[in-house]
Order: sequence, then structure tokens, then C-alpha cells
Amino acid sequence: MLLAQITDPHVKAGRRLAYGFVDTAGLLEAAVDHVNALRPAIDATLVTGDLTDTGGPDEFAALRPILDRLAMPWYVVPGNHDRRDTFLAAFADRLYLAGCRDFVQYAVDDHPLRLVGLDTTVDGQPHGFLGRDRLDWLDACLAAAPDRPTLIFMHHPPFETGIRHMDVQNLRNGADLFDVLARHPQVRHVACGHVHRPSETVIRGIGVSIAPNSAHAVTLDLDPAGPSSFTLDPPLVRLFRYGTDGLVVSHVSAVGAFDGPHPFFAADGSLVD
Repeated sequence: MLLAQITDPHVKAGRRLAYGFVDTAGLLEAAVDHVNALRPAIDATLVTGDLTDTGGPDEFAALRPILDRLAMPWYVVPGNHDRRDTFLAAFADRLYLAGCRDFVQYAVDDHPLRLVGLDTTVDGQPHGFLGRDRLDWLDACLAAAPDRPTLIFMHHPPFETGIRHMDVQNLRNGADLFDVLARHPQVRHVACGHVHRPSETVIRGIGVSIAPNSAHAVTLDLDPAGPSSFTLDPPLVRLFRYGTDGLVVSHVSAVGAFDGPHPFFAADGSLVD
């Protein structure tokens, strides 16, 4: 099974440029086209929050036609820039969201790897938090399918990256989340967004990753006194391969046209000099 992850597109109303010059809608379109063109074909795409810049219905109206271009099933969770009410209204036709009310959490059982989306958002706040109700939901959800290998996806990461201005707005109670996950060994990976650049770690034996951004990236500045800033790094999407060995393996794929591929070996089998 192959998964793609797109995160934090921050689409604005009327496809307006973010920060005066970042074409977030156009860059999201390029990421969607890239994912659609990958071979072997991607089985499903995860979109992990901050779909819009301020959460208004006009922003979701600009976003939705772009996501509808995805050629495979796609699954969304909100980020801190989204509003839960307009999010649910914009995706009211998505059957996997039909049972969501107070928070946007659900399981998808249609693939070899079970997909569980979590809602880490806190109304009006940039940081994330999973209250007892959401953690209890997750515990029951995982207990219902103990033999199904599972990938969790959500917006806020449960670890510090070293980028201070982002770390202060991560998931505040990551330890509580992993207390739940520790009871469910079928969880193979936790995929996050929010930080606008790729980062990976292992927590209590479970791989955890942050997807790169296909638009503007948070500057890689590990100075604790570093300012909050962004750079226009090459756009990337994250890919996951779930193989017959039961492992979830992560890659990043650059969006755009690049020279190649070029062979290492000539037709006679010799290494190209």
C-alpha cells in the first residue's frame, strides 16, 4: 500500500497569495498533480490540517475544487488555522466524517493499513491538545481492531523539533497520547503536519513523522533565539509504503520537473563512466 501526505496548504479566499507572494493554491494544485502522476499509483492521500489560512467558508470554497482533483481516496483532519464548523460543512459529503460532531476523529477500514484520524485542535489557540474525550475515543477505536495494522494521522506533532517558535505550539500532551498508543501494539506510525518541514523521531517504539510542505517551509533555524520565519524551499510531499513485511517506510518526493532519471549502467551491463 502506498500513501501520500500533503499538509498545511493554507489556501486563502479567492486564491489570494499568502504573505503577499506565496501562491498556496497553485502550489497545492502542483502537489495534487504530482501525487496523481506517481507510479505505482497512490492508494490514498492524507491531508493533515491547516487546509485554509483562517478557516472561513470562502477559503474552503477555494480549497475544495483542488482536493477534488485527487485521483484516489483522500482523508482530511483539521489544523489550528481551520475552524471545525466550516471544516465539517465543507466536507459534509465525505462519508467517513458523518459521525463527527464535537471533534473530527474517525477510522478508515478500507485499506490494508487501517487509517485513524485525530483532531488535535484547540479553538482559538495555535497549540494542540487531546482532551480525555478524544483520548478515550482513540482507546476504544484501537481496541475494536487489535489485529489491524494502523497508522495514526493528525496535525500537531507530539515532539519538539528544535525550532523554538514551532515547538511552543506543538501537541501539549503527547505523553498522554502515547500512554494510549502503548496499549495497542498494532499502531505502526503517527503522521503529523504543522511544522512545515520534514522531521522524524521514535517515541516509545513508534515512528513519528512530520510531513514537509508543498508551499512555504518554516525556516530550519535551530537557534533557540531564532525569529519566526519561512523560506521557499523546494516543495515536497511525504510518502508511506506499507509492505508485506509489516513495516511502514517513509519517503519524501520533490514536486516539480527535474533532470533524469539517468541510468547507472549501460546496455552491456557496465557502469556508466
